[in-house]
Amino acid sequence: MSTTMKPKDISKAKNPDLRSALGAMQRAAEQARLTAIQTDTAIVVVRDGQRVRITAAQLRQERNEE
Repeated sequence: MSTTMKPKDISKAKNPDLRSALGAMQRAAEQARLTAIQTDTAIVVVRDGQRVRITAAQLRQERNEE
């Protein structure tokens, strides 16, 4: 059986590496988006359990909307 930790659960973990893992993953995801924009390539993410391909153009548009 697989369990999924929620951000609140992770923030209370005893292991300091695990507590900082969520932030590290968020920074890595942001860096992947920036790299995709710079290199004009797409990324693949999972949304609602489905793999979704996001082009560099879509990433630029999302960034401009923020």
